Amino acid sequence: MSLAQLHYTSASAEDDGDGHEGGARFTAVSAGIPTPVLAEAEQLLGYEPPAAAPYHPTVDELRSFPEALSFSALSDGSHLLSRTVALGGPGAGRFHAHAVHLPAGTRLPGDALPVTAWRSPNWASTPPDGGVPGRMTHLPASAASGPQALNDFAVSRSPWLAAVFADLRRVSEEPSSARVVLVERQSADVARWIALAAAVLPPETAQRLTFTTYTRRPAQSPHQVVGVLPDDAPATAGPDSGLRVHDCTGPRPEGPVADAWAETCARIWRHRSPELFRMAAELPGEPFAAGPLAVTALCTGVELGPDGRAAAAAWAAERPYALDEERTRRLTDALTAPGIDRTTTELACVSRLLTALDGRSPAATTTSLAALLVTEAVHGGDVALEPPARSSFAGPAGERAAAALVAALGDDLRTELATGAATASASSAAPGRGVARTVQLLRIARLLDLDCADLIPDVVRRVARSLLDEGAAGCAPVLLDLLDEQFDVRTALLGELDRIAPHDPAGTKRLLAGVALPFTGAQALPHLRMCAAAPDARAGAGDRMKVLHTVLRAGGMSPFTEPLVLRTGVGLVWGEDLLTPGEARLLLSETTSDAHRTAGTWSVLVAAALGAPADDEEAPELAHDLLRGFPQDIDARARGALLLLEFARELRSGTAEPGWAARARKLYAGAEPVEPGVRDQAFGALARQLLAPDRPEAELYAFVHSDDADLIAAYGRAARHDTVHARLRSEPAYVADCFTVWSSHPHAGRAWGETRAALLEEVLRPVVRGLSADAVAAVEEAAERTGSSRTAEAFRAWNRPGGFGRRLGSRLAARVRRS
Repeated sequence: MSLAQLHYTSASAEDDGDGHEGGARFTAVSAGIPTPVLAEAEQLLGYEPPAAAPYHPTVDELRSFPEALSFSALSDGSHLLSRTVALGGPGAGRFHAHAVHLPAGTRLPGDALPVTAWRSPNWASTPPDGGVPGRMTHLPASAASGPQALNDFAVSRSPWLAAVFADLRRVSEEPSSARVVLVERQSADVARWIALAAAVLPPETAQRLTFTTYTRRPAQSPHQVVGVLPDDAPATAGPDSGLRVHDCTGPRPEGPVADAWAETCARIWRHRSPELFRMAAELPGEPFAAGPLAVTALCTGVELGPDGRAAAAAWAAERPYALDEERTRRLTDALTAPGIDRTTTELACVSRLLTALDGRSPAATTTSLAALLVTEAVHGGDVALEPPARSSFAGPAGERAAAALVAALGDDLRTELATGAATASASSAAPGRGVARTVQLLRIARLLDLDCADLIPDVVRRVARSLLDEGAAGCAPVLLDLLDEQFDVRTALLGELDRIAPHDPAGTKRLLAGVALPFTGAQALPHLRMCAAAPDARAGAGDRMKVLHTVLRAGGMSPFTEPLVLRTGVGLVWGEDLLTPGEARLLLSETTSDAHRTAGTWSVLVAAALGAPADDEEAPELAHDLLRGFPQDIDARARGALLLLEFARELRSGTAEPGWAARARKLYAGAEPVEPGVRDQAFGALARQLLAPDRPEAELYAFVHSDDADLIAAYGRAARHDTVHARLRSEPAYVADCFTVWSSHPHAGRAWGETRAALLEEVLRPVVRGLSADAVAAVEEAAERTGSSRTAEAFRAWNRPGGFGRRLGSRLAARVRRS
């Protein structure tokens, strides 16, 4: 096979004929190369001397000019591999390009990589004699690019390796992404970079990688990898500029490269072991997968970082049969080497590897992985790290490893459990983390058969409190695993949660909504069962007493035998809301005061009475029941408020002892600060009794002369009630009675004076104005009958239009009262 060639040369001064340099042209072209290829090649084969090149370079200076080895993709799918060198002469602009054309789908003989043609002896620096290219069957590699030279170069470029390989991967996977620009002082070093890349890239990718070792205009280059001298390095770079620049002549780059494949490639080159790339290619895996490289490197003693080790463990976990026993042992030895800082991701991958190898590899291999995970879990504090399976420590080797771990870690593990450091330190970081850490330590203790029975009660109390305070968050699965594995812990924890539930039913309900705790066994756990049943019970019923009954039935215990279920039930059904007095009376009647006293729910009943609105007629009845049922439990202030409500009850039933106003004021003083509903309930009941025609006059007199603003204000509000208005409109005698009272005692005090005047003008006068003449006459008759002729005369004067009549009526009314 003969390679199709092109020779492209800049014209000499002699060729131009006028003493000036002319243009470039093809000086020799193999037959069969399409004309469009020649037109496209002309745009790729030019050459610009370096910016600092002398005008008349010497022979030695000419040797230092960069050499452009380029591998270019053409629009028809073919490729052009070319070498361009400077020829010197005036202006240093003469050059010669020698290229071979590779039709679409073809490669160099022997599948040689294009970069191996660097300084091949078959490249020509001058046009062929006669204008016809000689026969060329291959482009043998130069001895200057041997393995030792590449190893030395890779070590010298250690700081840049990973970053360059990461960008090479990016440009290979996404050809439209930014081009990689390599800044070197020598074009030979750019060629070495491409040789390094060819070794690490997948073979197909390496064959297609386009490049040039030298150009003056990197932003205009069509190649994926572009070499430039420092003088031509782009001022700006980055994805937006379309260039990823690596200046290997400047300061070393800082910061990690988040690419496990690129980092592993770099470490292999630094280890001078490029043969590992070929070995890794024999292992299964996707192109650019870090796993095969990382496994190969670790098995041959190359140290890797945490990302590389994680990639190796993950790859081996997915393919546990891909490695023989010897390489598996080497891998596990590398992964468990001492003195290494390991990441969460790495440990998770090691855990997956252990699971994959358990039962497939010898115990000596898997036990070391298990011991590593246990040690890292105890000392590292990663709560997401799953303890190994018990089978990892089976057999004599496993038992010895477990004993060694107990000796090394047992004291630290017990101390952390005993002091609560697991909960205290972890819970401050994230909700549920403290519980997860404690669960992790308990599982490890069980795994190693470390006796912690004496610590369980305190540990369980802390865990239960943390679960209610923080919730289970992400630790629910591991918590359930613990309860499934350790019956003693499950029994103790569920019992503790059931004990706490009456004091925090809302928190317990939230916990059970997030974690399906297994309390379906022999334990009674009435409070937990109630908390679990509450959401469904509340969703299906509007009557809160029915919801309570449903929840109590779910607990399976009667309030008479376990009074605390009352506390749990009330907390679940009402939460922060008050019971209505009617609900409270039902709840009290269905159980005993002793049960409420034991459960502490008597205070909820008291709150229902004291927090009721003024128009709730059940509140005084509830107060009466509470005063009888809890005589020694209610404090003095609440007792005074309940007595006020009970006083309202007595007033309504007609059993109140004489001295209403004085008693109301005394009870009020002993109950301050009095709830508005309680005050209005008691004072309103008193006012309604005094508004009745059959009231005791002595009580009215004492009330009027009490000059108590709150009492008299309550009377004013009661007099404005719709029932009073309706009675005034329908009963002339009641109108006469109210006029007589509201016209009386003008000097009883300011509060009464203002209230009675307002009632006469704002309540009574609008009613009287709306009465018919016959009704007004009936009022006058009633006033004369119940009072005297002066009372009737005072009413007529008060009802007469005009200010004079009102004043006269007032004076007459005064005379009536005096008489």
